[in-house]
Amino acid sequence: MPFQNDADRLTEKSKPIFLMTATMKNTYRTSFQPRLLVVHVEKPEAKEAADRLNFVMDDKAKLETDSVESGNTYLLRFELDPGQYEIRGLTSLARSFPINGFFFAPMHSSLESKGPGVYYLGHVSATVRERQGDEFKAGPSLPLVDQAVAGASGGTFDVEITDQLVTDEPVFRSKFPALASVGITKAILPAFDRAKAQKWWEAH
Repeated sequence: MPFQNDADRLTEKSKPIFLMTATMKNTYRTSFQPRLLVVHVEKPEAKEAADRLNFVMDDKAKLETDSVESGNTYLLRFELDPGQYEIRGLTSLARSFPINGFFFAPMHSSLESKGPGVYYLGHVSATVRERQGDEFKAGPSLPLVDQAVAGASGGTFDVEITDQLVTDEPVFRSKFPALASVGITKAILPAFDRAKAQKWWEAH
């Protein structure tokens, strides 16, 4: 992700930058709070590795809010060439020795990168709750014990995308010097489409 170095600066030739915050929380198995590992961004009809962009968390992404009540919150930054993309989802890990539970929170959010600038996509709240019926699972079924104990196979995600620029903007500006005095344009992602996520899960 961009701005890992405090000396990084934006110029007229910089690629478009997208900002987003995300909070991961587990209300189903509260001893296993997911920690975000990767945000998966894809080009349309992605068929090869070059079409799949994996934005891995860095030291600057995590906010110190690790608790059962508030979950884990992250400051996400994407640098994207102009074009069409889809934020496929968020992979996270919840660990409590000896159990490791892997989670995938779907988003399937369409995103268009146009001209240079800094754009705010919104805040994503991804919360694990107990799964009902045939709802998509919060993570893979295997390994059976780990995924069940952590709540990944028996849980599902409720995902909500909201505009929290008023509170997110000052945090980004204070954390990343490159953003201290640049304009930030609001470009909130569309609302989460649970039916779309369910269809994708059933097909994969």
